[in-house]
Amino acid sequence: MTETIFPQPLSPELLAVAERAHGLGLCDECLGRLVGRAGHGLTNPQRAERLRAAVPGLAAAAGPDCRLCAGAFHRMETWVRRAREAAAEYAWNRFTVGSRWEPELLAREEALWTEVGTAWGESARTAFNRELGKALMVATGAEGTNHEAEMVFLADLPTGRVDITVGPLYLRGRYRKFDRTLPQTRWPCRRCHGRGCEKCRGTGKTYAESVEELIAAPVLAATRGEGSRFHGMGREDIDARMLGRGRPFVLEIRKPRSRAIDPELLARAVNESARGRVEVEGLAPAAAAEVLEVKEASPEKSYRVTVAGDVPEAKINEVLAFVTGRAIAQRTPTRVAHRRADRVRTRRIVEARLVSVDAGRFTLDLRAEAGTYIKEWVEGDDGRTDPSLAALVGLALKVESLDVLEIHDSTE
Repeated sequence: MTETIFPQPLSPELLAVAERAHGLGLCDECLGRLVGRAGHGLTNPQRAERLRAAVPGLAAAAGPDCRLCAGAFHRMETWVRRAREAAAEYAWNRFTVGSRWEPELLAREEALWTEVGTAWGESARTAFNRELGKALMVATGAEGTNHEAEMVFLADLPTGRVDITVGPLYLRGRYRKFDRTLPQTRWPCRRCHGRGCEKCRGTGKTYAESVEELIAAPVLAATRGEGSRFHGMGREDIDARMLGRGRPFVLEIRKPRSRAIDPELLARAVNESARGRVEVEGLAPAAAAEVLEVKEASPEKSYRVTVAGDVPEAKINEVLAFVTGRAIAQRTPTRVAHRRADRVRTRRIVEARLVSVDAGRFTLDLRAEAGTYIKEWVEGDDGRTDPSLAALVGLALKVESLDVLEIHDSTE
């Protein structure tokens, strides 16, 4: 049914509600809310004015004396001030508002609707959230929205406090990693779980630095954020380089105090401070939804792997021709079994090419499906990968170095 402008004169049903509202001791806001969902185009105090005009003697209580809201709507300026004070140290341009009320009050409100026989009552919480949002927009010039809010206000009416939740800041980009000693993300010490101990020399970390920390440091300094989370499109092994166009990522900055940043300047700062170890490009603002896009992507990847093993060139080419495009069964590798479910995954080597053969070693270029364990495919992992390159050539093989040459994602 199409909603219409609040009727004037009142319909018999609305008039009956107004007549039964005599002596309830409600403020204009709460009186108008008795019929708050009957049409649109008016504020609740304006609805109350029409009800009083239609029913002689129908009075509204002064705001602080309202038996229902106890003056909550009357104190809107106070709530705006409290909200602004709570968020004073943060920058925000988009916000949303919520409120917490005494359950007994909300139950009393519903009982009141039954008493007056209204089917158009608007809840105090809904009306208060809307009016506080409107007042905050006027006071700050910020945008009230439920989409990508940078600040969430929760007015706790029983305590008189405004709690805030600061929305994260997101940046997307691609990184290249040249250092074979860097993990992608902060790696807590396994002995103390990040608390600090003798083994980690009080750092709480297994590795002193990570790709995440090197990229996040200049961003945290610029935003004065309280921490970061790193979301990569997969991850390379610690001892593998990430080359080519780099790996897509989204950096999440928690509780930023400033959002006025220049991504190009930040990229230059990262590249300067992490020179020779990590490099970023294409740094740009991102939305929260891009985190899921990055995490759920499963693009093919290209690799260059150098293998220790004295295998004739003809044999290598024969095996590569055989294995390309065929299914490979890979049980969860021994080296990651402590943190991943033990199951068998089917993967494929999409392309394979012999780059060079030297005394006791050879180099391959590979393109493989997402999730392929390249080291295990080469070495066999005690039979957990079948078939493996080692099994097919009939010799024990050892990966000497591994580079990710390209992530073949949709932006290629």
